[in-house]
Amino acid sequence: MGIEIQNKQRKLKVELKTLRQFLQNIALDLAITDKELSVVLVSDKRIAQLNQQYRKQAKATDVLAFAMQEGEFSQLNPQLLGDVVISVETAQRQAQAQPHSLIRELQILTIHGVLHLLGYDHVKDSEAEQMQQKEQQLLKWAN
Repeated sequence: MGIEIQNKQRKLKVELKTLRQFLQNIALDLAITDKELSVVLVSDKRIAQLNQQYRKQAKATDVLAFAMQEGEFSQLNPQLLGDVVISVETAQRQAQAQPHSLIRELQILTIHGVLHLLGYDHVKDSEAEQMQQKEQQLLKWAN
């Protein structure tokens, strides 16, 4: 699996090596080792801008997923799974509230984003239950 991780925020230190290994493990588990994935770590300010631009919600959120296998041009590059954008500041607040580590929260959010890229959703209760079960299954790879 081609995995690109970009850390575009500077407020919090992130264990990129740990996150990369985690992504490789869940890619094997999900049988998507032939796909390419990008994870971008950003600030609350940047994710709020993206959330406003793409979802018309003027607030920060924890994770956004941009699937490349949907829409008009989805067949141009079938290996491209998409992009997962995570606010590290929001992840830190959520980690402290749990409490668990920042890297664990980033792993949880990464799972959530990747599952969205694969077509999972949580709008309906039945979909939410299925997605939650898959998230729990993949958490075995988390630290």
